[in-house]
Amino acid sequence: MPLSGKRAQVASSVTVTLSAVTAAPNSSLRERKKRRTRQALIDTALELFTRRGFGGVTLDELCEEVEVSKRTFFRTFTSKEDVAMAPDQDLWRAFLEELETADPGALPVVELGRDALLAALERMDDEGWARRMLLSRRLAERTPSMGAHGLQFCEATTQEALAILHRRFGLGARGDLRPRLAVDMLVAAFHGALASWVAQAGEVADAVRDEPPTTEELAARLRQAVAALPESLALTTTPA
Repeated sequence: MPLSGKRAQVASSVTVTLSAVTAAPNSSLRERKKRRTRQALIDTALELFTRRGFGGVTLDELCEEVEVSKRTFFRTFTSKEDVAMAPDQDLWRAFLEELETADPGALPVVELGRDALLAALERMDDEGWARRMLLSRRLAERTPSMGAHGLQFCEATTQEALAILHRRFGLGARGDLRPRLAVDMLVAAFHGALASWVAQAGEVADAVRDEPPTTEELAARLRQAVAALPESLALTTTPA
C-alpha cells in the first residue's frame, strides 16, 4: 500500500543510498566532504539537543553552528528528528544491506535477521557511534516527536525487510503472517537489548563520565535477547 505525507518521507529515507554511511575508500573529494558535513550535523545536533533540549534549538541555530545552509541540511535530513535519530537509522539501513546479501543456510528467519543485525553493528566501527547512539536514545526518551518519527521509520524498515525476504527467499505469501512476526520479534529483541544497554550506560556514567558501553556490549545483549525469545513464547501464567 503506498505511503503518503510524513510516512512517505520517512520511508524514502530508508531506501536512500548508504554512500554517506559506508562509502568506498576511493570516493571522490565531494563525497568525502558530504560525509563530513553530515557527521558534523549529527554530532552538533546531538550535543546541542542534549545541552539545551530538543525544543530549545532551532534548525536555523543548528545550521549556523555547523556553518551550512538549510538547503544543505535538507539534502541529507528531513527534519530535526531525522538528524537526532541518525545513529539508530544508520544501523538499520546497514541491517537492510546485510539482509540483502545474507547467506540463509537453514537458519530460522529470526536468526537470519539476528546475524544481519550483528553484522550491521560490526559496521558501526566509528568509535563515536556508541556515544551518539546513547545521546540519541536518551533524547528520544523525553522527546515525543522523536518517538513518533522512530515508529514511522521502524515500520518503513520492517516493510523493506519483508520485501527482501519475499524477493530473495519467497517468504510472505498472501495471508502468511510468519515473516512479519519474525521481523517484529527481532525488532522487539533489539529494543530490549538497547534499553538494557542504555540503562547500563547510566550505571557506568556514575563511575566514569561520558564513557558509554561499547557496540560489542550491545551485540552481546542482542544475542541474549534473541536467545530468550523461545522462552518468552513458552511463558505461561500461574496464580500468584
